Amino acid sequence: MKIDILTLFPEMFETFFTTSIIGRATSEERVRLQAVNFRDYSKNKHHKVDDYPYGGGQGMLLTPEPIFDAISDVTKNDNPRVILLCPQGERFTQKKAEELATEEHLVFICGHYEGFDERIRKHLATDELSLGDFILTGGETAAMVMIDAVVRLLPGTLSKASSHEDDSFSSGLLEFPQYTRPVDFRGLKVPDVLLSGNHAKIAEWRRTESLRRTLIRRPELLETADLSEKDLKIIAQLKTEPL
Repeated sequence: MKIDILTLFPEMFETFFTTSIIGRATSEERVRLQAVNFRDYSKNKHHKVDDYPYGGGQGMLLTPEPIFDAISDVTKNDNPRVILLCPQGERFTQKKAEELATEEHLVFICGHYEGFDERIRKHLATDELSLGDFILTGGETAAMVMIDAVVRLLPGTLSKASSHEDDSFSSGLLEFPQYTRPVDFRGLKVPDVLLSGNHAKIAEWRRTESLRRTLIRRPELLETADLSEKDLKIIAQLKTEPL
């Protein structure tokens, strides 16, 4: 996969590109990451990339030309997904990460100031994505979060191909509780079923606890999760118990 990030602060990505899972995916050439300073495409003698909005208003807007020219340069002859990072955009989810992980080329546009000239939104972006209903100083942090979520799904990135399958949201549910050594920590013990060696029982316990945790913390997820008849019976039983 090829990922280009259009940003005014490419130095923010230097450590991100070389650390942890992202660094390993880069070194193994599973992904090619590039931070592009779109200020370099400004034809203004002072390399300005922002200007006042027509009609008045607060703040400055990113002008279209540097971003259009940067996109033209990094895309060449291919047809990438161009993602505008914007608080007005669609909420980024695990499902969206899985969708983007199937693409060959992604371009992220990191905003700053008050926003974008509308022509960038209408004529360049294929997607508008947001991390949530809050405002960040710029799109760089959001880009890192989304890239991390996407790259870890690429084949071979994680040491075990199935490592992400039980993650929260991958199945539409929150992940089940997990434990490691010691068995007894200050009187707090690992559930007996996890020590039983009975894989069928363990799988059943994990599914039940995943449903329980989702019911308690994010019940709205159950409305769209892929649930079996057995799951529905478990949920009905859980609703009769103290949560």
